[in-house]
Amino acid sequence: MELEAVKLLAGAIALFPLFGVGIGLGKIFSSYNEAVGRNPGAAELLDKKFFLMFALTEALAIFALLISLILIFVV
Repeated sequence: MELEAVKLLAGAIALFPLFGVGIGLGKIFSSYNEAVGRNPGAAELLDKKFFLMFALTEALAIFALLISLILIFVV
């Protein structure tokens, strides 16, 4: 294989964690909507935890994208 092909393949493989991030974000949003729907009074308490979990999960996607871009363009 040529070097360019290997770089593109490595970059694509590095993006596999995005599938898990997408599933995780879907579960976070659905759980939050269900919890607030059942108990609207707890929305203020759940907001803090929701945004923290959303940010941490989204950070994993950003890290995977960063590693993929490094593999494609730098290495």
